[in-house]
Amino acid sequence: MTAEFSAGGSLGPTPAQRFIFVLSGKLELKVDGKRHTLSEGSFAYLPQGRPHSVTAKKASRAALIEKMYSPETGADASQIVLGDEASVSPVALMGDDSLQVRSLMPDGTAYDFAVNTMTYDPGAALSMVEIHVMEHGLLMLEGGGIYRLGDSWYPVEAGDFIWMAPYCPQWFGALGKRPAKYLIYKDWRRHPLGA
Repeated sequence: MTAEFSAGGSLGPTPAQRFIFVLSGKLELKVDGKRHTLSEGSFAYLPQGRPHSVTAKKASRAALIEKMYSPETGADASQIVLGDEASVSPVALMGDDSLQVRSLMPDGTAYDFAVNTMTYDPGAALSMVEIHVMEHGLLMLEGGGIYRLGDSWYPVEAGDFIWMAPYCPQWFGALGKRPAKYLIYKDWRRHPLGA
């Protein structure tokens, strides 16, 4: 979901784990007795049950992911994550330098979902139609393109949100003269049937 804050506005508590990605403005996160300033492109992950507050320093927008945690036997406990998307090193997707992925969540069984940004040079596209066992959700951040979901094609641009069910064929190609970029969430490292 996205949240829009007026100056001084705040998020209510959640029983779930929470991921925050700042789209614009400035937020103050208080957790474990410390204050953290989150500005555009900053992100934070807060494990389930970790008390915290989020207050806008000025008018702001953020993408939020809230999900009940699915523990895995023997996995370490998840930890607070703070970062800035611009400081995360990009990785070329399948060796294609025109598609850059930045992983915003740590790798490991302690975390049951992944969040990445994907940036496509103008005209770049996925090399194949993908099908995954897990659900996805993405928010277009910049530019635009065409998204295939199943047998249908959808023009998308900054601000659009897409939810993809498990096993839904999907593909994206960037259109226009500027890069296209989206924030993408995936269920991760857990059996899709909860087994």
